[in-house]
Amino acid sequence: MRTRLLPLLIVLMAAVLLALGVPLAVSVAAAQQQKVVVDRIDDTARFAALAQFVDGTPSASRPTRTDDRQETLHRELISYYEVYGIRAGVFYRNASSMANAPDDWVLPKTGEVRAAYDEALLSRRSHDPQQVWPWQRNRLVVASPVIRDGDVVAVVVTDSPTGPMRSRTLRGWLFIGAGEIAAMLLAVGAALRLTGWVLLPVRVLDATTHAIASGRLKSRVAAAGGPPELRRLAHAFNEMADNVEEVLEQQRAFVADASHQLRNPLAALLLRIELLALELPEGNEEIASVRTEGKRLATVLDDLLDLALAEHAEADLMLTDIGRLAAERVAAWAPAAAARGVRLSGQCPATTAWADPITLSSALDAVIDNAVKFTPDGGSVEVDVAAEGDVSKVVVTDTGPGLTDEELARVGDRFWRSGRHQNVKGSGLGLSITRSLLSAGGGSLSYEHHEAGGLRVTVSVPRSG
Repeated sequence: MRTRLLPLLIVLMAAVLLALGVPLAVSVAAAQQQKVVVDRIDDTARFAALAQFVDGTPSASRPTRTDDRQETLHRELISYYEVYGIRAGVFYRNASSMANAPDDWVLPKTGEVRAAYDEALLSRRSHDPQQVWPWQRNRLVVASPVIRDGDVVAVVVTDSPTGPMRSRTLRGWLFIGAGEIAAMLLAVGAALRLTGWVLLPVRVLDATTHAIASGRLKSRVAAAGGPPELRRLAHAFNEMADNVEEVLEQQRAFVADASHQLRNPLAALLLRIELLALELPEGNEEIASVRTEGKRLATVLDDLLDLALAEHAEADLMLTDIGRLAAERVAAWAPAAAARGVRLSGQCPATTAWADPITLSSALDAVIDNAVKFTPDGGSVEVDVAAEGDVSKVVVTDTGPGLTDEELARVGDRFWRSGRHQNVKGSGLGLSITRSLLSAGGGSLSYEHHEAGGLRVTVSVPRSG
């Protein structure tokens, strides 16, 4: 969840920083240009003041400098150009030059300089030239009219290089960028802390939920920080888990108590049936049927009691050689399999895992018993032990009739038995007991079709504690 929430927060923060940074960068560029424009306006105003009293007749070429004021103006423009590298000139209304620097600079017929000159002829001073950005090599043109007796007699034009201004703008942008990066890093750090603080109770709740789903019903959500709503959720979850555990304990206690309390009346009933059978002729079918159903009921009660104990018991895990244990169970069941005409074999190399030896032995007994029970005469049952990744497996395969896909989905359910096997002795609780015993120690039981026909049952136990 953190990997999904964090990018969203980062994108939002980046958008906010861009929304603030872009206008600030534009403002810096505009401020730098405005500063230059104001300086050029002041310069043109000073030159216009000098040119206002220059005596001279405009002609197609620059007039002869016989006027001291014109000479002074020319010297000022030359000095201005040499110091600042800014081309400047004063041009009459007919575009001829009153004074200019450098001497070979003339008023062009088109372009920005001409446009500023034409605007100044209308008695309008340049005040808002087009914005120059750091990646542009444009020049900055400012023009001011020279007014004498209310009329525009000439125009002062400055043509400034923008390199220094663009460099200052770029430096300002670099400072803004550095600030944006620092703010972004600070925001990412804050987002990491914030998401960690918000999601900590969620992670704890997720781990606890997984633990309870895995059978560790004693697990609870530990007290953690986070928003008050999530803390209340964790408290409510613990209350729910307590109630669920209490209900399950009551259910198990009921099953165990009921099974235990029914055994004595059932034993007394079976004894009376046996006494009654003494008064009836031998081979009476009704009494034999009653005796069989009574024994079946006793078996179901015993299995119910075993199931209740299995669900309540805690596994005593230890490092166990499951290969040796599986070989022992194969040897123990070999006579029973041979008596039914079934060949029982095993490939059981030494393989260690963490398991309760008694629980695992009981599980293997139940699985091998089922395999032998449902395998017809002449069939075979194979037991293979192997280690795969972080689990060790005991795989029991048989050549029996197998199960359909629908039956395979239900195998292991309590009291469930295939309709084709109702005449086979059993209560339908054996595999349920086995699964409960294995789950207590982190093991599992799975079923699948065998390629050669029959069923493949896999008992898995963890290799690490």
